[in-house]
Amino acid sequence: MSDSKQFLTVMIVAALFVGWIAWRGFEVTSLNDQLKADKVVSSYPYQHRVLRVEGDTATISSLRSHTLSTQQALSVVFPGMKHLADTHRDWQKAERELAQVQARAGDIVLASPRINRVRWELDENWYHLQRMKSQQNSAF
Repeated sequence: MSDSKQFLTVMIVAALFVGWIAWRGFEVTSLNDQLKADKVVSSYPYQHRVLRVEGDTATISSLRSHTLSTQQALSVVFPGMKHLADTHRDWQKAERELAQVQARAGDIVLASPRINRVRWELDENWYHLQRMKSQQNSAF
């Protein structure tokens, strides 16, 4: 194969790869724009967002995981509730609201014709940023 044909082949493969990367970024951005456009989801103190799309599965950020309880998550979102008893009705209300907002975010993403499944992933970056903010505020 001549040098010019090899160069052309490499350029075509590179262009396809760049196009594929750009499409994946566009898809994630589009889904996140849909989440931001929803008044219920966008008004919640924690912003659920699509982290990535792999095939027909969208991975969405979450405050909860198997290792982090809902109450632990909510105490970061609503620090004023830390002093309340575990059985206080405000905890129950906050848990229901988080569940409803998370379900709504999942439904919005699932409404996309290319998405058939949603996977939830703990938003460790958000928790890291919250710890940094807390440390910064306590330093003053």
